[in-house]
Amino acid sequence: MTGSAGIERKPSGPPPALLTGAVADALRATDGHTGGVYLCSATSRLLRLAVLAGLPGPLFRPWWRVHMDRPFPVADVYRTGVPVVLANATEMMRRYAQLAAGLPFQFGSLYVPIAADGRSFGVLAVLRPAAAGAAEVQAERERLTAVADDLGAALLRLGADGRDVTWDEEPLCVRPPAAGPAPGRVGRFSWDPATDVVTLDEQARTLLGLPPDEFPGTLEALARAVDPTDAHRLPGLLHRTARGRPPPLPLQVRTTEGGLRLLELWDATGVATRPGDPPAASSALPRPIAGVLLDPGPGALADGAADLLPEGVFCLDRLGLVVYANARAGHLLGVPRDRLVGRSLWEAVPWLNQPTCEEHLRGALLSPQPAHFDVRLPVPADPSFVPRPYEGDWLSMSLYPGADLVTCKAVPANRVPDDTAPEPTQTDTPAPGSAASATSLYRPIVLAIALTEAVTARQVSAVVMQELLPAFGGRRLAIYLLQERHLYLAWESGFPEGFLAPFEGVGLDTRLPGVETLTTGRPLFFDSMQQLADAYPGIDLDAAEGARAFLPLIASGRPVGSCILGFDRSRSFSSEERTVLTALAGLIAHAMEKAQRYDTEAALARGLQQALLPRRLSQHARVETAGRYLPGTEGMDVGGDWYDVVEAGDGLALVIGDVQGHGVQAAATMGQLRSAVRAFALGDRPPEEVMGGTNHLLIDLDPGQFASCCYVRLDPATGLARAVRAGHLPPLLRHPDGRTEVVELPGGVVLGVDPRAHYPVTELRLEPGAILALYTDGLVERPGHDIDDGITDLRRALAGAGRPPAETGTAGPTAEARSGRSLADVADLLTATARQAADRADDIALLLATRRAAEVTHGKRAGHGP
Repeated sequence: MTGSAGIERKPSGPPPALLTGAVADALRATDGHTGGVYLCSATSRLLRLAVLAGLPGPLFRPWWRVHMDRPFPVADVYRTGVPVVLANATEMMRRYAQLAAGLPFQFGSLYVPIAADGRSFGVLAVLRPAAAGAAEVQAERERLTAVADDLGAALLRLGADGRDVTWDEEPLCVRPPAAGPAPGRVGRFSWDPATDVVTLDEQARTLLGLPPDEFPGTLEALARAVDPTDAHRLPGLLHRTARGRPPPLPLQVRTTEGGLRLLELWDATGVATRPGDPPAASSALPRPIAGVLLDPGPGALADGAADLLPEGVFCLDRLGLVVYANARAGHLLGVPRDRLVGRSLWEAVPWLNQPTCEEHLRGALLSPQPAHFDVRLPVPADPSFVPRPYEGDWLSMSLYPGADLVTCKAVPANRVPDDTAPEPTQTDTPAPGSAASATSLYRPIVLAIALTEAVTARQVSAVVMQELLPAFGGRRLAIYLLQERHLYLAWESGFPEGFLAPFEGVGLDTRLPGVETLTTGRPLFFDSMQQLADAYPGIDLDAAEGARAFLPLIASGRPVGSCILGFDRSRSFSSEERTVLTALAGLIAHAMEKAQRYDTEAALARGLQQALLPRRLSQHARVETAGRYLPGTEGMDVGGDWYDVVEAGDGLALVIGDVQGHGVQAAATMGQLRSAVRAFALGDRPPEEVMGGTNHLLIDLDPGQFASCCYVRLDPATGLARAVRAGHLPPLLRHPDGRTEVVELPGGVVLGVDPRAHYPVTELRLEPGAILALYTDGLVERPGHDIDDGITDLRRALAGAGRPPAETGTAGPTAEARSGRSLADVADLLTATARQAADRADDIALLLATRRAAEVTHGKRAGHGP
């Protein structure tokens, strides 16, 4: 397609038809009632919901975007490439407590990666009824994976053609495939503006009351098939849609007999045309249009019968659209029936946009259990509508979930009015998905669970940035922590570069809102930058407009710091928002206080471990060694991994071990075990005695603590090695010719468990030029992957790392190339990927050893430590 200037316009994002079709296929392949596609955003490390089928998008706004490093199944599946199956709510709570707290309903879910040819595009998700266990949905997972693979292949082809396959718009909310046939209720039609040909299927002709085979097939004939009041506007609506300017959906039209029909339109070429999209260029050719006609009601006879019921009854489809309402429902809700049907519930009855109503409606759409709740009635929005005698009283609401519809019942309720509860009004109730509604969605318990998983101050700040700001529509964040009566910046995002520098280290006697909110303990809210400037004359401002919230971080009565939230537009803060933000500030303060304690303990543990690890390794003229240690970067990032090289008679002892747990205790235990092994090795005790003696020592020192260990006693002259291991991973051996193998040692149980444990010895030969690798599980263990695969990857890396560093060309190998890489270079190569990882969950230890040939030992120095 070309614009008015003839310039080709590059399509933005994958075709909606491709994504919605994949979701429909996913729901047909499973027992799912809801499906969605998450795709990568152009924003780094962010996934966005591109399609949501079977749920009203506004009610699920907090889940429209997912950061890749958050503990959510969508993020885990994208990062690891491994499907996640949550058979029921119990399994979801066990594995993803944060998600379960946000959606505490009885349902199951499946998540599979969308990938092709090694490239990951996103995640395909399906929500389904709860099952007893994962085995019950295994076949569904396989069928869902096949759908995701087809979608991945299609996206790969689009990417190869230069099409953007990321997503940064709001999600497309579509209806799922119908659970069963609905004859006469849904019809399809199309219109080609180039030929003026209108095509109606049999259902569409029935819905419009047209005799079979008597429709001329023109736009004019279609207009004559609807009520005269709609006939004059229907052609204009179709022309606007064909020009890329679709009207708000769905449209309401009536037949010549007065029957209400809902009309949905879309671009038949597959290019997205949604309200809010920029209009097509004026010279662009009109595009073919497809549409669907829906009959929202069960017919006049049923309407008349339902009108006799004393209860109000109305039905919602899975997108929240009111498809039926009896007259009593309109009377009780204060909205005429003709203004209910064909509109979304929150549009037709905005005062129902309350946390209680939204939560129960989410539950009815996700789980089969009926929901019952009471809601207080406001003053009717339409003064001309017949007033109710019980205004200000309560309605008792019941929701009954079905496969395609939620049936709602409303009856007057006798309740004592609760004067302490704020009464919703027509003017101050936010729509679902708005900032105020999101505060109710984002309950404090959800943030609390997320904060329990954050350990460092940086992680706490990241949780606030990723979880709290989007719920309130914020764009900027700054967190200051108190140290010796001064505030220091711990985290900032969204502020202009360098803007916060002048505020670093300000004292508590400085008149700034970030200081005064802490010293007074009162949160400060400013609806506009002008309001902030008036309150603090002369203060530097980072924007011409916007709103700011300054929150005190106080934990257990002790000041911790202050939190600044920034908004790009001026806005007011409701009393509910102020209360929720103040409560959340308390949660953040407690998490920050915990993080500061952690930082102190982690610094102590790091210092202790660095002191206990060998500064230099024992040397031998015919043996070169190299060791590396990397602390973890998640949680308590100091563990009990260690390595050592000890003189043992006329040979060397190579040792590596891993103490259970992290922190000061693990580091202290590691130091005790290292000392014990050194003492046994210096006495040149046999390997099995070294391991047995260390086992007894650990049992005596700390019952309940255990450790794995591998001990190799090497004779440098002959290359004979006698190895023993206690629950540790097997060593790797790279032969001089490049062959690399896993050395299978029989081994015994881990140290500290069984005082009668036996540790058998295995002999092997280390030829000159061969490399022996000892390592801990942090180097080969990855979430969602079998540890054997990690060992295989390390074995391949060792085979490649032992090769010369560069091709030598036609002139023959240089002396450096003939000697290969140094052992230190090999150690660096084997740990390079781990060094670059931002989320190492465990610490890593690596020890390499190689024998030199006798003729090259002169003048060579031994290996080194970290």
